[in-house]
Amino acid sequence: MEFFQGHWWWALAAIVAFALLAWWIGLRSRRTRVERTSRGDVLDEGAERARRNQALIDAPLKAETSPAPARAPPPTAGGDDLTRIKGLGPKIAALLGSLGVTSFAQIAAWDEAEIDRIDAQLGDFAGRIRRDNWVEQAKFLAANDIEGFEAKFGAV
Repeated sequence: MEFFQGHWWWALAAIVAFALLAWWIGLRSRRTRVERTSRGDVLDEGAERARRNQALIDAPLKAETSPAPARAPPPTAGGDDLTRIKGLGPKIAALLGSLGVTSFAQIAAWDEAEIDRIDAQLGDFAGRIRRDNWVEQAKFLAANDIEGFEAKFGAV
């Protein structure tokens, strides 16, 4: 024990040297060896696949299923301000306008099949019709029952 107390730095140096040697040997053994072959160019193997993919690149783009303009158009002469419905913002109002929905009466008249049809076209906003209860809100607003609307859904 006295030997280690007097020469501890030699033991520490030996441990560090051993660790460095083990690390170097491990590093040398992990190197990947590259073998050259005379098969030709790698791209030649996938030439047919590249031609097939080029057809996809050249194909015309499909129209977007859910265009969402940045701003809602102002209500037209026969249309209502759909953004008064809670949970229906300007982007969704513009999207509904492009689908031909412009009034509270139209939304109030939706049945389950119509809700499913419109909901499928809302893209990222799918599920909002039922979750935010647009049909019931639209019934109040179509009847111009602001007091009933505010009692159930809060201030306009």
